[in-house]
Amino acid sequence: MALYPFLLEPVYKEKVWGGRALERFGRVLPGGPETPIGESWELADIDATSPSGAGGEGVFSRIRNGPLQERFLRDVVKDFGGRVTGKLRLSRTWEFPLLLKYLDARANLSVQVHPSPGFVRAHPDAHLKSEAWDVVHAEPGAVICKGLEAGTTRDDLARAVERGSIEELLVRVPARPGECHYLPSGTVHALGAGVLVAEVQTPSDTTFRLFDWERTDRELHVEQALECADLGPLDASAWEPGTLLERDGASGRHLVSCEHFDLRHWSVPPDDSTAFESDAVEILMVVEGAGSVEWGEVGRTLPVRAGDTLFLPAALPAVRLRAATSLDTLHITIPEPDEDAP
Repeated sequence: MALYPFLLEPVYKEKVWGGRALERFGRVLPGGPETPIGESWELADIDATSPSGAGGEGVFSRIRNGPLQERFLRDVVKDFGGRVTGKLRLSRTWEFPLLLKYLDARANLSVQVHPSPGFVRAHPDAHLKSEAWDVVHAEPGAVICKGLEAGTTRDDLARAVERGSIEELLVRVPARPGECHYLPSGTVHALGAGVLVAEVQTPSDTTFRLFDWERTDRELHVEQALECADLGPLDASAWEPGTLLERDGASGRHLVSCEHFDLRHWSVPPDDSTAFESDAVEILMVVEGAGSVEWGEVGRTLPVRAGDTLFLPAALPAVRLRAATSLDTLHITIPEPDEDAP
């Protein structure tokens, strides 16, 4: 079978802090107008989730177009192997090494931290969760909390949690559309109310909640969070190049470069196009506009629009993204494995 770009079917998650902002993409969300949809899992391939996160069950993406429609991405990877994944090494469980989401925060997310490398070494059942938030939309005055004020000690943090005054220790930055924030595992953070982000992360939903605002019906994990928390402000400059990029028909920025993934933003003006010619897996999240993806010698075409997430198999030839209106996409790739690694 000739491979083609896979459009992925989103998996929606209700969250107490969620809203309906994903309707801006023209999506028909589950439930009624007051059902709080906080997360849309755009690419997911996880055998088990955290009971306090996604409920403990596995989450698996399906393809929603073409001859492989309704098949799980995992099963397609098993069938086609390197034609889909290129040099990417997958575990024997076939879990894909990234999880992609949209987060819609109508209310504040909990103040939380994900397992630090040290915690993971001591607790084999825990998993790192390093993530990037690209701000798609933000209400005026909305913020993102990332890191703690300089000089904060672990005792300071514990006392603030006990007193309910942790807000005083959080570093707040404005949430501005088009800006990206990398949050390595161990960072104390929270997504503020009124923000819609695209999230690229390692495939884990292990979250330790330190503080949940006025909500009292969700479990906190203060002891684990205190053990994991990096103290002080977050300096993510080592992972956020911010480099301006140019290629045929497009301009962009290099947002994040880390051991887990590489994230770039590309803008294509109306009636122009740009090529993606790689022998590796590439994923596109269309965050604004409309256009099409073309591939192959005969110029096959797939219409795309804001809200679409596309998985481009490694063996897909001569891929070109063409804009009908101004088209903005997030381009996600996975660093090639070290050939000398055991």
